Amino acid sequence: MKTAKKTIARIRRHKRVRRKLSGTPECPRLAVFRSNQNIYAQVIDDKSGKTLAASNSLMKDIRADQPRVGSIDAAGAVGQDIAKKTLLLKINKVVFDRGGFAYAGRVKKLAEAAREYGLKF
Repeated sequence: MKTAKKTIARIRRHKRVRRKLSGTPECPRLAVFRSNQNIYAQVIDDKSGKTLAASNSLMKDIRADQPRVGSIDAAGAVGQDIAKKTLLLKINKVVFDRGGFAYAGRVKKLAEAAREYGLKF
């Protein structure tokens, strides 16, 4: 029951943030989802409802470099990968959507790695 309450609280926080936050073609939304084992990131254009780029810790090139896919280092690799893909699309500015998760640990490392690679929030 405790896990269900935590998940419901996270979804409630995410909905509250999403009321104010939206991605456009010029400045899409970088959405992050963190599970117990993996981390996922998507760059989304909310106007057309399309995912422009996606990356996660299950991808072969990221798994090959990381001993554990649930680690902070793997989250940094996902941040770099999503930044590379986004910059190839000539998009250098995004809106960061942390998905109701605390800005700490893996979520923070993903955001910092994307910033270091040249993505602007």
